[in-house]
Amino acid sequence: MNVGTVLILLAIGLSAGIFGGMVGLGGGVIMIPAMIYFLGVSQQTAQGTSLAVMLPPVGLMAVMNYYKAGQMNFKYAAIIAIAFFVGGYFGSKIALDISPEKMKKVFAIALMLIAVNMLIKK
Repeated sequence: MNVGTVLILLAIGLSAGIFGGMVGLGGGVIMIPAMIYFLGVSQQTAQGTSLAVMLPPVGLMAVMNYYKAGQMNFKYAAIIAIAFFVGGYFGSKIALDISPEKMKKVFAIALMLIAVNMLIKK
């Protein structure tokens, strides 16, 4: 794995952690599209890898199925998980300094922008 890929994985993990800490979204909204667009992995590999990042609390059984199908990258998952951990701390700090009304708007705008982007891009 080259340095560029590691930097992309760290950026994905930090972004997902910050976003997850701020608005409760990270895996499906940040990690999956980012791995598809920036790393060129398949939708299934991105989903399997994203689940592996959240493995302990969320998806052991789902990850096992993706792994058996060859659609999960442990190296990517480990690097993103470390960055996600750090990013989650900072994202939650940011979110706690924003009013609930503004956070609701941030959440809604983020969902809309991501949805439109995913509909438009291939």
